[in-house]
Amino acid sequence: MTQIKKSFLKLGFISSLVFTSIISNAQNSNSFSVKQAVEYGLKNAVQVKNALLDIQIQQQVNKQITAVAMPQVNASAGLTRYFDIPVQSLPNFISPAAYQVLVDEGVKNGNGSPITFPNGGNFGNIAAQFGVPWIANAGIDVSQLLFDGQVFVGLQARDAVLKFAKKNVEVTQEQIKTNIHKIYYQLVVGKKQLGAVDANIIRFEKLLYDVKEIYKNGFAERLDIDKVQVQLNNLTTEKQKIENLLAIGNAGLKFLINMPQKETLALSDTLSETFIKDNILDESYDYKNRKEFQLLSIAQQLGEYNIKRYKLSKLPTVAVFASFSKNAQRSSFNFFNKGNWFSTSLAGLKISVPIFEGNKKNALIQQSKYELQKTKNNIAQLQQAIDYDVNTARVNVKSAILTIDVQNQNMLLAEKVYNTTKKKFEQGLGSNQEIYTAQAELKVAQTNYYNALYDAINAKIDYLKATGKL
Repeated sequence: MTQIKKSFLKLGFISSLVFTSIISNAQNSNSFSVKQAVEYGLKNAVQVKNALLDIQIQQQVNKQITAVAMPQVNASAGLTRYFDIPVQSLPNFISPAAYQVLVDEGVKNGNGSPITFPNGGNFGNIAAQFGVPWIANAGIDVSQLLFDGQVFVGLQARDAVLKFAKKNVEVTQEQIKTNIHKIYYQLVVGKKQLGAVDANIIRFEKLLYDVKEIYKNGFAERLDIDKVQVQLNNLTTEKQKIENLLAIGNAGLKFLINMPQKETLALSDTLSETFIKDNILDESYDYKNRKEFQLLSIAQQLGEYNIKRYKLSKLPTVAVFASFSKNAQRSSFNFFNKGNWFSTSLAGLKISVPIFEGNKKNALIQQSKYELQKTKNNIAQLQQAIDYDVNTARVNVKSAILTIDVQNQNMLLAEKVYNTTKKKFEQGLGSNQEIYTAQAELKVAQTNYYNALYDAINAKIDYLKATGKL
């Protein structure tokens, strides 16, 4: 047994245990069409939930921008207790005045001499305390922004920014929708392939029975029975592998749509060649149908707002303000008793004119222009990418449909060859080796057909996504 086979068996064993555990602990059973799976995923996927939260976050940011343009009202109150009243050192203006009076009156000192100013006339400083221990104040300030270029543009851009957040949700939803479609139909094709394996098992069980009967009648060897049994065992193992892979895929689909693993999920849709070929390869498409294009278009609009914002930041800002306050000073804490509260009120207009800021605003304007050009380049590149995606998807779809037709014919022919070979063997006109060869060719044809079927539905999903019609 090769290393790859060992790995598959190990993976199959683990997956079987996981799948068994999931089934045994299931609480809810769900049967979803692909449409229902998409609806469930878009409602519960974490990526979508977070994108929707981004919208709510942006709504709050918009409110913050609006708040800047509204009147700003602030109230304040304060109480101060001075344990040590501040001391101010002042020139001694009292002593010179007293000496001047004494001199003018001719007052004499104890020695009988007239009093005169001291030599130098320097009387020093007086340490004086001004104020009272208790001070209280209360007031209210009001301001209103009349003009600010950046705020003005911010108010204009609110809707565009919110649209950007909402469009980002749609982009996320489309990505999840695409992945759900692909995994869903991969499981559908896997179920069809499992059905083919079951049919092959039934064929070989019947063949094993027939060979045993022929052996009893002496027209076959024990080796023939063993060969059929080996083929039957291989088919049983293949079936187990497919079941394990389907279990893993089912768990992956539940993870993608954020369904609890303990719940069961059954797929109700089937897949046919008619469905794949239906409503496909419409030659017309529009870039605007792609969510990514719509998102970049909004980004371009936001870039233009950004340039406008920095240009208007060069203009003066204008605001009006007013203030009213009361304050009181007390020697003790008795502000609520009798005593004066002194009022202060004012109003004004403030104009701030930017003169020089080191060329910062010009740099910001130029930077925004470069960023806008990058967005335009991305839009042009996306248009080319959409053209490429659509053309590639068209080729893949056409090729896949042709391959389906060919592989379907091959599978029918291989099944016909197997049935004819089996009849010849039952009539004694053929050998076991011919049956084994016919069965191997049938198995290859079936595998090729189901691979082509999955490639075709993938190609259709890619085409619908490329044209924005998924």
